[in-house]
Amino acid sequence: MDNRALIQATALTLFAARGYDAVGVQEIVSAANVTKPTLYHYFGNKVGLLQSIVQQYGSPLDERMADAADYQGDLPLTLNRVVKAHFQSARGQPDYYRLFLSLWFAPPASEAAGVVAERFRLQRLRLETLFEAAARDHGNMRGRQQAYAITFLGMISSYISLFLHGQAELDDDLAFRAVQQFMHGIYS
Repeated sequence: MDNRALIQATALTLFAARGYDAVGVQEIVSAANVTKPTLYHYFGNKVGLLQSIVQQYGSPLDERMADAADYQGDLPLTLNRVVKAHFQSARGQPDYYRLFLSLWFAPPASEAAGVVAERFRLQRLRLETLFEAAARDHGNMRGRQQAYAITFLGMISSYISLFLHGQAELDDDLAFRAVQQFMHGIYS
């Protein structure tokens, strides 16, 4: 593993365990056994390091979501694909997902919140687009796409949080049950 990747992996582990704001540059470089100038060479500063982590680990989820949220007339199937895309990302990169969720609730003026704000916005907009398209087939859903998107993301994140705390398995059965539970609410 080269120094750049080593610094990213070390920082991700530390950020996921203790939070972005609780970890300093010195702790990262000591744990990675590199110097501060090496970190600054690759990332500029701590926020640059966080940006690189979010880009590297978040892009695969963004790509999966783009495919999964493509509505083709079958809402349960599409929602199931979206849940599975998130579950797959959380299972594959639990440290990244823990960090990502923690930054969702970071103070809005913090530098860390600014790094992930656009990624959260794009996730929500992708789901709003899905629900807007589905409303053409399900008239009772019209005008509710933002509420549905936020609620659906919140539900997915809650199940992932349970997984991250060892209280749930992110399997196909849970994805199916989560979608069924959500669908009962939006069809009424």
